[in-house]
Amino acid sequence: MIARYTRPNLAALWSEARKLSTLLTVELAACEALEAQPESPIPVGTTALLRQRAQASGPLDGARIAVIEETTQHDVLAFLTHVEERLGDEARYLHFGLTSSDVLDTTTAILLRDATDEILAGLREALLPALSEQARAHAKTPMIGRSHGMFAEPVTAGLLFAGSYAEVKRAQARLERARAAVAVGKLAGAVGVYGSGAMSPAVEQRALSALGLAPETVATQVVARDRHAELLLALSLLATAIERLSINLRHLQRSEVGEVEEAFRVGQKGSSAMPHKKNPISAENLCGLSRLLRSHCSAALENIGLWHERDISHSSVERVILPDATTIADYMVQRAARLVRGLVVRSDRMARNLAQGGGLYASEKVMLALVQSGLSRRAAYELVQAHALAQGQENSERLGLLGSLDSPPFLARLAADPRICDRLSADSLGACFDLDHHLRHVDAMISRALDEDAR
Repeated sequence: MIARYTRPNLAALWSEARKLSTLLTVELAACEALEAQPESPIPVGTTALLRQRAQASGPLDGARIAVIEETTQHDVLAFLTHVEERLGDEARYLHFGLTSSDVLDTTTAILLRDATDEILAGLREALLPALSEQARAHAKTPMIGRSHGMFAEPVTAGLLFAGSYAEVKRAQARLERARAAVAVGKLAGAVGVYGSGAMSPAVEQRALSALGLAPETVATQVVARDRHAELLLALSLLATAIERLSINLRHLQRSEVGEVEEAFRVGQKGSSAMPHKKNPISAENLCGLSRLLRSHCSAALENIGLWHERDISHSSVERVILPDATTIADYMVQRAARLVRGLVVRSDRMARNLAQGGGLYASEKVMLALVQSGLSRRAAYELVQAHALAQGQENSERLGLLGSLDSPPFLARLAADPRICDRLSADSLGACFDLDHHLRHVDAMISRALDEDAR
């Protein structure tokens, strides 16, 4: 399903050709590190000769390896057999003192590191800039805030995007930490103790350093799978950050809300049956993909508990979840960036919806002003609530006919009550409805989210 949307970089990264070339790169790095040791069992110049032959012979033949594997029933032995066919007798020095998981896990580390770098690049270059631009562009665009889906108090559209920016930045930081956790290889032999006598911690360090990896702290036959689970957790939280934004954008696109619209290109269609439809397809797509990615995280957590020095129960799972999860995350970042960048923010509809509340957003400020005047909090709450509930009923009956933000009917209702106007002057009561005062800290909040120096 997701392969259709794979970006070229991720498609190439998880291809069979890339895996085979990376396996060979790992084998050659181990061979070179072992060759450099005093009294090495590998003749000097072997690695250089093998590299020269590998370059001359071109890419490894995945189809040929598959034929060999029909006999060996072992993927790494099939790979090594084909490499010997291609590179000659000197290829017998490859895999010297290693076990299959050494090269497989180290190859996986390289691919996961590079895939994570692609996702991080998408965050830095596409999604975060798109969120930042919308946050700054709409820092002063007032809209009604909602709790439980109901009108609450005013916010601005800029805060919606700034909050998402801050959440994605936290996801980025987690992903950077997880990148370091998975950029770990292992060239320590059958149970991780360098028992063959060929490999050693020093040889392993030299080879892995050349590959841009660190060694596993205490290996078994495999690299510990909590590392992979950490990456999947980080990707899941990134996906969930995108999903939370997408859920809100889906709500704001509903016909009766209409505060934002996804970009709708010339020739685009919304429904096969209803020509009038413009649907929130990108936001819906992102919500669905987030669910799928989180399911992979659950599988990664199950992979941690392997028997003793290892079993093979993790392998079949990882062949699916690691390419799929990183591909999904990369696609989600790019599609979310396009969604945010192309979003139409309907400031006129936001103002209209805000006005439809009839000024109820000021209820808290009026209550607090009454408390300051000497009324008990309970009495102030009940007094304001009675008027607010009556105003809410009127709003329901006269929806769309409530005037503007400059003359909210809730203000007129409160001003007509002597229990209130005897305590609050007209100016004091009117100040409770001052939208600019209510939103006076928004610039500082957006700066706190977007400006690096503020964090």
